[in-house]
Amino acid sequence: MHLNSPQFSTFTHDGMEFSYFDEGDRDAPPTLLIHGFASSALVNWVHPGWLQTLLQAGRRVVAIDNRGHGASAKPHEPEAYHPSLMAGDAAALLDHLGIGGADVMGYSMGARISAFLALEHGERVRTLVWGGLGIGLVHGVGDWDPIADALLAPSLDDVVHERGRMFRAFADKTGSDKKALAACISSNRVLVTEGQAARIFQPTLIAVGTRDDIAGSPHDLADLLPDARTVDIPNRDHMLAVGDRVFKAAVLDFYKDMENL
Repeated sequence: MHLNSPQFSTFTHDGMEFSYFDEGDRDAPPTLLIHGFASSALVNWVHPGWLQTLLQAGRRVVAIDNRGHGASAKPHEPEAYHPSLMAGDAAALLDHLGIGGADVMGYSMGARISAFLALEHGERVRTLVWGGLGIGLVHGVGDWDPIADALLAPSLDDVVHERGRMFRAFADKTGSDKKALAACISSNRVLVTEGQAARIFQPTLIAVGTRDDIAGSPHDLADLLPDARTVDIPNRDHMLAVGDRVFKAAVLDFYKDMENL
């Protein structure tokens, strides 16, 4: 079960209009949620119960539809999707809402964007939760060119690549702009170097499903960070780990620990 759709609003940044929601007590500790590739704030955070979970834990919950996704602007130029630009969108949303710093949580591509947010707007990030992305943040997550090809194919029936079929089916299900997604995937996969990872000083929780064949090891990534802990989400793949109760419990425990510091 999940809450009815939250109230979405819009703001303008970098010449584009962005969709977001802002729920909960304005004086509560804010969590900024950044969704994954081909997803949206609604699909990534509301449907799997994250909004409800975080509100019940007494948090203010803010989530953005990334450029190219959801109800936000959808440029078709690959250069529009560098993760630094997408991190800038998230920082601009915090500016728009008058939030100085937030606990930032990203899933998959959203975790990559939040890493760039921490590196380039570090004062805005209190803590980090990365779901669905481990050492792939640094070493890469495989060949994604077939994903772009799958998104641009005439139909799902024309796609034979297994991971391509998975993302094409997901994009079809969510009614996504497939040209925008193909542009995004061609330029968003910028790696974080080991040296950059060592500069991400914020307390970080890294959560990856034990059957996730995309993310890479959360433990290897944690070893590169000054202050990181990990959680293995049992028997979950990349798609199914998102709303898992083990993941949610670990995040709530992490936030409780941070409040007690």
